[in-house]
Amino acid sequence: MQLFGSTSSSLWALSTNLKFALATKVFAPLTINTEPDSVVQLKDKDFELFEPNAIVRYLADDFEDDSLVNAEQTILYRGIKLNKKEKAVAALQEMINCATKWYAKAEVTAHQVIVFASVYAILKDSEDTDSEVYQWFNQFKQLPKVQDAIALALLITKVERTPETNTGVRRVKLDHKVRVLGNNILPKEGERNILITSALPYVNNVPHLGNVVGSVLSADIYSRYAKNRNYNVLFVCGTDEYGTATETKALEEKVTPRQLCDKYNKIHKDVYDWFDINFDYFGRTSTPQQTEIAQDIFNKLHQHGYLEEQTNEQLYCETHNAFLADRFVEGTCPKCGYEDARGDQCDKCGNLLDPFELINPRCKVDDSTPVKKESTHIYLKLNELEPELKEWVAEASERGHWSKNSKTITNSWLKQGLEPRCITRDLVWGTPVPLEGYEKKVLYVWFDACIGYVSITANYFKDKNPNDWEKWWRNPENVELYQFMGKDNVPFHTVVFPSSLIGTRDKWTKLHHLNTTEYLQYEGGKFSKSRGVGVFGNSAKDTGVPASVWRYYLASVRPETSDSHFSWDEFVTKNNSELLANLGNFVNRVVKFAIAKYNGVVPEFNTKNIKGYEEFESDVNAILNNYNDQMEQVNMRRGLEIAMSLSSRGNLFLQDNKLDNSLYSNFPEVSDAVVAVALNLIYLVGAVISPFMPETRDQIDEILNTPSLSITDKFVLPLEPGHCIGKAQYLFKRIDEKKIEEWRAKYGGQKK
Repeated sequence: MQLFGSTSSSLWALSTNLKFALATKVFAPLTINTEPDSVVQLKDKDFELFEPNAIVRYLADDFEDDSLVNAEQTILYRGIKLNKKEKAVAALQEMINCATKWYAKAEVTAHQVIVFASVYAILKDSEDTDSEVYQWFNQFKQLPKVQDAIALALLITKVERTPETNTGVRRVKLDHKVRVLGNNILPKEGERNILITSALPYVNNVPHLGNVVGSVLSADIYSRYAKNRNYNVLFVCGTDEYGTATETKALEEKVTPRQLCDKYNKIHKDVYDWFDINFDYFGRTSTPQQTEIAQDIFNKLHQHGYLEEQTNEQLYCETHNAFLADRFVEGTCPKCGYEDARGDQCDKCGNLLDPFELINPRCKVDDSTPVKKESTHIYLKLNELEPELKEWVAEASERGHWSKNSKTITNSWLKQGLEPRCITRDLVWGTPVPLEGYEKKVLYVWFDACIGYVSITANYFKDKNPNDWEKWWRNPENVELYQFMGKDNVPFHTVVFPSSLIGTRDKWTKLHHLNTTEYLQYEGGKFSKSRGVGVFGNSAKDTGVPASVWRYYLASVRPETSDSHFSWDEFVTKNNSELLANLGNFVNRVVKFAIAKYNGVVPEFNTKNIKGYEEFESDVNAILNNYNDQMEQVNMRRGLEIAMSLSSRGNLFLQDNKLDNSLYSNFPEVSDAVVAVALNLIYLVGAVISPFMPETRDQIDEILNTPSLSITDKFVLPLEPGHCIGKAQYLFKRIDEKKIEEWRAKYGGQKK
């Protein structure tokens, strides 16, 4: 007698071969032959049988009728022959609904062998372990010789599943979706409300990479993180437009200050748009709201006795009839003889200077010789506000975990003791001083500029409810103010601005967390627009490298505790070795495999089929917890490193589980689980890199056909079986190393 099993690769073949394996282990010790081109049959010298159920009944010598076997032959058979698991699952459910009763006890009878073999592929990964059918199935599986029969059937049957049809349907749990805040963001009771400002870039220049990473990019990264945690966040910025520098630049360009500001406000906005800086509102300080709020603060300081008059000498240019700010006086340095020293500092020897010290001083605008002239100004009595300021600094810096350099700079000012500080200037372009006799003077830009944060917020609400800005700025109990800047701006945000707010005696939302960067140098030197040294905001685009790569690199070298350096070699290496080889490789490998083998449809899966899954899940959760800890502390550089380690762990996960054609063919349950988990991990990777590379996250969401995932506390599996992903995309492109010298020459400065 010879028994021939199925040589095909289908659910029906597995069912048939398992029927024969059980029959030969229990009823008749035969060898199952699987010769090429053979058909399923039992051959004896006198007869042949071709129907699998009839063969099992013959070997068991049991021809009794059975209602469940009849249902298996008519209902379940149709689903199994389609070779699609979801069709087989539906057929089994129909069979269960039609059956009046199920087997009460698991026994190795011909009937139960036939039914068990047909439901095996359907129920082996079932999570409905409490059902009557599964209880019987599990009991039968434990009977003697059944496990041996299963092993034999799996050995001789290589099931190749027909991929599901990719209909584009989404099956995503929406419990962790990123909330859309809209265009009228207000603080909410019972939620974490964060107001984020970036140092207002001065309007008369084009920002270089150091400017970008030191303020707007750093603020944007944290804003995106906080919004992806579903906090209630408002992020504002704008151009700082008043002051001597604007008037002087306007004279140089032969335009009005307003025309100059219009020009550079657009330049700045275009640069930040290209860098994907997502302000909720990008405004400017030359607005009626600025005048109203700044004058109100000035008047209240005056009302409470914190302002005084002082008369002093200044350098005055009689050619263009203007007092000169220190930086707009040039001459010979009295310390080293350098002929182009500024009135505030010599760039050659580094010494701080007084403009009256310069030898042969000249006006930077027209080269005329300035004269000494007296002028009376208003001073803010910081000395009288110092005790309250010190108390506030001590509390706020600890509670808000200010960066170390922020504390150091602030405390050095307080240690020296505060003196009254001039807050007016002899200019036309600025906020008018609201005092009689001061009609030709304006508020000093460094008193006025920080108030710009408030007026820009007011402009955000001006076409909504104009007073809603107060819900952010006069709400210290419910709003946390986060501010980002380079270290040179610290004293104005921790001494001058808060002192001004304290002196009004109004309730103000004051600084909670201050995050300050050191300087980013360019290839061992300084950025210089005039000498053509370094990459500036409007030239980064010209390299052809996407904004996401620039954002990644700048965040990875962010000068958090000491000066750092831009390097073309490092820039290219990070793109090729980290983004392309780590993150890009992980996403591409999983997505291409899922499309090739599963038609881009997330399979039914059970994480129990992955060996060591608990350890893997624990590793991912530890990485995610560490990432959130660092980002909450605004340690962005470290946060980025940890985010990238998540994709590294993903690559290791694929390596440990040997995801390849062999796994898919020989261990389909493992392959299904690995692919489903890996796709969900890609979804999480997209979320944690989104603050740094939002465009890359958008690409991942497009690939996965998903809404944006929030940054969760623990690893979750939102992509459900049946979810259809989209087409594969390359996230990053290799940069040819030959570009390094080309870019170095282009941005390295021009020889005189």
